[in-house]
Amino acid sequence: MTTLTAFRAGFFERIAISTPLLGAEITRIGTYGIFAALAVIYFWFGGMKFTAYEAQGLVPLVGNSPLLSWMYSIFPVRGFSTFLGVLELTIGLLIAGRIVSPVLSALGGLLSAGLFITTLSFMASTPGVFEQDLGFPAITVAPGQFLLKDIGLLAASILVFGWSLSAMGRGRLSPSS
Repeated sequence: MTTLTAFRAGFFERIAISTPLLGAEITRIGTYGIFAALAVIYFWFGGMKFTAYEAQGLVPLVGNSPLLSWMYSIFPVRGFSTFLGVLELTIGLLIAGRIVSPVLSALGGLLSAGLFITTLSFMASTPGVFEQDLGFPAITVAPGQFLLKDIGLLAASILVFGWSLSAMGRGRLSPSS
């Protein structure tokens, strides 16, 4: 066996051995990223709920929803938006609370999943989601694509919930453990 052939064999053997380790490390980093990204999204979106602009933007979504339209009989438009802002900031804190306890992030992930299931239901009740001139499955940019992205956020919420439950069973603090 020549030196070059031996080098190639050793090189590919090292790659084969290190690929699963690299994959595990990338998964660990990605899991931390999902926790952090969801927390940032909730902090940002939650903070925006305290503005008149955001409160008015919710009206077509909430007002047409069979699940939530009744909230406007309890709260004024700004009041509901403020309530939602407090809820979103709380969910963000719970998800970020994974640093302290997986119980906190499990609760945050569960609440987050519920919130995104609710917002995805707006696709069926909000006028203007589907692009009428192009037919199904074409959707509008807003509100259609705006709501569709919640499928990915729902999946991230389920991941946070699952990882947190797994960590609770192991009694560990890091998201990937």
